[in-house]
Amino acid sequence: MNQDQEPEATRRGASDTESSRASRGWWDRNADEYQSEHGAFLGDDRFVWGPEGLDEADAALLGPVAELKGRRILEIGAGAAQCSRWLAAQGARPVALDLSHRQLQHALRIADGAASEAAGGTDLVEADAGALPFRDGSFDLACSAYGALPFVADPVRVLREVRRVLRPGGRFVFSVTHPIRWAFPDEPGPEGLSVAASYFDRTPYVEQDGTGRAVYVEHHRTLGDRVRDVVAGGFRLVDLVEPEWPEWNAQEWGGWSPLRGHLIPGTAIFVCVAE
Repeated sequence: MNQDQEPEATRRGASDTESSRASRGWWDRNADEYQSEHGAFLGDDRFVWGPEGLDEADAALLGPVAELKGRRILEIGAGAAQCSRWLAAQGARPVALDLSHRQLQHALRIADGAASEAAGGTDLVEADAGALPFRDGSFDLACSAYGALPFVADPVRVLREVRRVLRPGGRFVFSVTHPIRWAFPDEPGPEGLSVAASYFDRTPYVEQDGTGRAVYVEHHRTLGDRVRDVVAGGFRLVDLVEPEWPEWNAQEWGGWSPLRGHLIPGTAIFVCVAE
């Protein structure tokens, strides 16, 4: 595809292999722009669950902040490892995993400029979330803020891998686009407030080049699908958090905005415990 040619947006099937290849390529190409556009909001060492700005320092979805010290924590789809860097500053021992080499280069860039050793003390691993390169029971906790799960064709495979590397009773907390958002146009203004598609249509959203090769893939799961996936992955769901849009947040981020955020949920956070 010509660099200046816009990809075609469509809805069609996409396999796990095609989805993974598209995600790696998209994030490698767009990591610089993403970090430039959203880096200030995400911070260098802040744990934000989504565009609403819900902060783990306040939400404590992984457990009491004071109890994170010494815990071995896996972050999946870590991007530039901002969340892991915050965890390290609390005394945890995080590992930040991402599919994108370029995103992890940004993690190294931020770590090189970290003000403290704790803020920079995060191990980085480039790997696919569906084939985690760790031994069984290697981690106490796991987390993912919009990482991996929205972009894979087989989320149960990822969940089972996370369950495998967690110790029994360990928490896995992950955030994804709220399923109801798939029924609405991905627009931050009034045009994004009218239902435009079936909530029950699970056909993946695909951007493809002129040859039909996928360059971006995102998979829709209903709320019920996500709950069933969690159970099939070997977890017990203990909470489902739908962050409300705070008054202080005036930013627009893709289809997220104060206008929409005050009316419909944009993010769903699943708090799960390994059975």
